[in-house]
Amino acid sequence: LIIASLGLFGLASFSISCRVKEIGIRKTLGASTAGLVVLLSTNFLLLVTIAVLISIPVTYYGIEKWLELYAYRIDSHLFTFFLGFMILFIIALLTVSSQTLKAASRNPVISLRAD
Repeated sequence: LIIASLGLFGLASFSISCRVKEIGIRKTLGASTAGLVVLLSTNFLLLVTIAVLISIPVTYYGIEKWLELYAYRIDSHLFTFFLGFMILFIIALLTVSSQTLKAASRNPVISLRAD
């Protein structure tokens, strides 16, 4: 989980560093910091949501097949998957939002002067 968060942090940092001039222009034209954070975070959170929607059926099937091998088995509930998704979503939101907030709160003049 920590390695995945570091990877997401690096991807967010790289993506935002590529969009520095766009952020500066949007700030100059009157975009709010909150609007920029939502705009930049939406792409990453959409990718996390798609990854979770793909992984839930695969994981559920794998757990059911694995638990069939035991004499005393427990049932796997969808609430467990939903709870995992919420924890993952919050971690991704905090990781990406920290970078986007940092980029959106910069002075747009400095962003536009950067090479």
